[in-house]
Amino acid sequence: MQDNKTLEIVIVGGGTSGWMTAAALAKVLKGRYPITLIESDEIGTIGVGEATIPMISLFNRMLEIDEDEFMRQTQASFKLGIEFVNWGRLGDRYVHGFGVIGQDNWTVDFHQYWLKQYLAGKAKELEHYSINTAACLQDKFMRPRMDMPKSPLSHIAYAFHFDASLYARYLRGLAEAAGVKRIEGRVVEVAVREGEVLVSSLTLQSGQTIDGDLFIDCSGFRALLIEGAMKTGFEDWSHWLPCDRAVAVPCASSKDLHPYTRSTARQAGWQWRIPLQHRIGNGHVFSSKYLSEDEATAVLLSNLDGPPLADPRLIRFQTGRRKQAWTGNVVAIGLASGFLEPLESTSIHLVQMGIAHLLTFFPAAGFEAAERDQYNRVMQQEFEWVRDFIILHYKATERRDSPFWNYCREMEIPSSLQHRIDLFRSHGRVFREGNELFAKVSWLQVMHGQRIRPEGYHPLTDLLDENEIAGYLDEVAGVIGACIDVMPSHAQFIADHCAAARVDQEAR
Repeated sequence: MQDNKTLEIVIVGGGTSGWMTAAALAKVLKGRYPITLIESDEIGTIGVGEATIPMISLFNRMLEIDEDEFMRQTQASFKLGIEFVNWGRLGDRYVHGFGVIGQDNWTVDFHQYWLKQYLAGKAKELEHYSINTAACLQDKFMRPRMDMPKSPLSHIAYAFHFDASLYARYLRGLAEAAGVKRIEGRVVEVAVREGEVLVSSLTLQSGQTIDGDLFIDCSGFRALLIEGAMKTGFEDWSHWLPCDRAVAVPCASSKDLHPYTRSTARQAGWQWRIPLQHRIGNGHVFSSKYLSEDEATAVLLSNLDGPPLADPRLIRFQTGRRKQAWTGNVVAIGLASGFLEPLESTSIHLVQMGIAHLLTFFPAAGFEAAERDQYNRVMQQEFEWVRDFIILHYKATERRDSPFWNYCREMEIPSSLQHRIDLFRSHGRVFREGNELFAKVSWLQVMHGQRIRPEGYHPLTDLLDENEIAGYLDEVAGVIGACIDVMPSHAQFIADHCAAARVDQEAR
């Protein structure tokens, strides 16, 4: 008979990953499994302004969160995509927008018709054929109009920018209301059962002992359980992603509330800009091999929209993943499971996937190896899909103005990524592998935006003559332009629906 003993769940660490995990498990498990979360106010979290991707909406809907209330509580703004500046060449600029591009006509992908005309110098830039990217260019926003299924207005896809510490606080309230028990304290000892790769209990600095069955490590870069106790091992990806530092600082808001994140390539890395309602989150991700911490901080502080609201904060990291995200009865979620820099705003998504896959393979009391191994396989795949997409941004550059970019341009890359690039260079073909996160239009926008140019286009595109294709493209761009005209500004939409309480700039 199957042992369906109710497992006692212990989460180590709060922050975004800890409270996302606690809130999700409490909601899904309906109080049948006791959940304890241990965190220490003495231990800081990363807690910077956070950018997300549209999958976060599924998580919020699962928790039955009222979106406007969530926006107000986290000082959030909407996000339609990411603007990339200086990545292909100095002066280059493009938008990786969410959602769809163009309108399919059931023969080949829309972008193939556009590509044929573009290569002939007869088409506009790609951004004019997506409502998300076109709205970014004009700082427009509205939620999709699902009552207009044939209009581009129904295809608007969005995510959020929010204050990560406020989001964690908001989720903590939901989790505790659902029965999660929070214990304040610092873990100083992890007891592992003799002869087994299983944690039995944790001891806090106060002397209190916490017993459990399933332990979830959300302790961030410290990886207190998965590495400190279980010695899982780490797979280093820094030869592909050489940045190993970030310096972060908030600054005062500017007059422009853009509905997109901005990523600006610098001499030895890149700078993020995340607009919230009450401030702007900024950070400079860089390689310490090519730039000192003081130099990186100076670059960041000289490229802010307004005065800084706090002292710059340095974050050291190593890019890669734990060799096993689940070992014994310990599952690592968030930074404890690995780190990929936030270039495409995937940090919270990987937390979300860790939670979702844990629920799929939720263990019985015996902690069977088959389920644990499958969890590790799918999480490895999730990380590698994101890894390859981020590497693409560094590899696909023509910059020769610094040793850092020379290294990135010339480095060897995973064969899986090289195959994608070669396929696109041939006839503009893009594929999506299984259930990977990034859709074909994401790969298309980054490869084209960073100057990878196909030698040709799909041969079946020639089934339509040039005049038909030209009319087709013009109609799509024209309809999108008309839709943009009726959309309110991003700032106005927030003011009308989900404006947060004003916060004194000096108190931020």
